Amino acid sequence: MVGGGGGGGGGGDAGRVLSDDALGLLVQHAQGDARRALNTLEAVLKHLKGSPSPVPRPASPDLIRQVLEKPLPVYDKAGEQHFNLISALHKAIRGSDTDGALYWLARMLAGGEDPLYIARRLVRMAIEDVGLADPRALTVALAAKDAYDFLGSPEGELALAEVTIYLATAPKSNRAYAAFGEAQAAAAAHPAEPVPLHIRNAPTGLMKELGYGEGYKYAFDSADAYVPQEYLPERLRGSVWYQPGDLGYEKSVKERMAWWESLKRKSREAP
Repeated sequence: MVGGGGGGGGGGDAGRVLSDDALGLLVQHAQGDARRALNTLEAVLKHLKGSPSPVPRPASPDLIRQVLEKPLPVYDKAGEQHFNLISALHKAIRGSDTDGALYWLARMLAGGEDPLYIARRLVRMAIEDVGLADPRALTVALAAKDAYDFLGSPEGELALAEVTIYLATAPKSNRAYAAFGEAQAAAAAHPAEPVPLHIRNAPTGLMKELGYGEGYKYAFDSADAYVPQEYLPERLRGSVWYQPGDLGYEKSVKERMAWWESLKRKSREAP
């Protein structure tokens, strides 16, 4: 119970957070702005929870004045400010600006944003913006989410700060994100292309007679664990969607794919 009449008998204040005078001061400060009133009340409750010594209840107007002396974060968890700040955090991480990213993270947490919402967005950034340049980024982001879920606030917020630093300082690549988008577009444009016969499953004799699985080459029969063959439908053969970059782990992926391409060329040139 925040405020309101308690009736007689001396027991009416039981369970109240604010005295009538304190509640009146809060209403006066809000000046008819419900969002401002809720932000102030949230700051008061956080102050009460974080106070090192017990605070008498119901709280007096002096407590409201103490809280109002501190600048309240300008934040609306359901409105434009919510989207502006998460956009700023995302772009700072993408731009490898560690300090900027930490500032926007701190702003969101101070404003009362759900830390698990932030954790989900950080997981998304690990996938979209770091990608395969550092595959460990996803593991680190998920671990930070689990750590916050386990510890709660304020201890768990440090895990979110650590993954924010990790993502901001990681090599960046959106090549997997872009490649999947192109593959989705191809699937939408060609939704019914038949699976090539040689990579179809053949669990019955009839399917084998129809050529299912015929000519399939088992990769592990090769010393290199790679045998050149087609896996795309005929109409889409030659398509190249994923093109790894030169940063982080993707540099190794690029070298491996180039080696496979050289084996393909050799197989085509072989008599």
